[in-house]
Amino acid sequence: MLTGNVLVLNQNYEPLSVCSVRRAVVLVFLGKAEVVETADGLTVRSATRSFPIPSIVRLGLYIRVPQKRILLTRKNVIKRDGHTCQYCAERHGEMTVDHVIPKIYGGADSWENLVCACTRCNNLKGDKTPEQAGFLLLRRPRRPNQITFIQQFVGISDSRWRQYLFLD
Repeated sequence: MLTGNVLVLNQNYEPLSVCSVRRAVVLVFLGKAEVVETADGLTVRSATRSFPIPSIVRLGLYIRVPQKRILLTRKNVIKRDGHTCQYCAERHGEMTVDHVIPKIYGGADSWENLVCACTRCNNLKGDKTPEQAGFLLLRRPRRPNQITFIQQFVGISDSRWRQYLFLD
């Protein structure tokens, strides 16, 4: 019953993170957070009280959080791009990571220069720029932010989260 995830909002309703149901119940019990949305009438009981199991909680005090850096890994680049080749839109098969501007032309290992590519497109492109290979990018690669991280990397385990993650 205390398994699952809860979306944690800052005092200004900005998405901060995702925590366990157990942690969210403790935050509410200690008065550090309030329940914004509940998990379909489910409750957890103590000897004297009953608490609704939250789906979304909001902190009582504003927390200034330094911008979190999402690690630049092959797996995270593929997740950011939705396991979709950024050249041909293929979604099946093995995916690789391609440097938009190849390293031989000074291309860096950065969020803005790496994209998900199917093996076929990566081999066809080789050490060329997309223009030289006659390819167009589906979308320009960007560094994911905190909201993108929750949307794509953690996942949305409850449809009630969508409006707080700007998906509606």
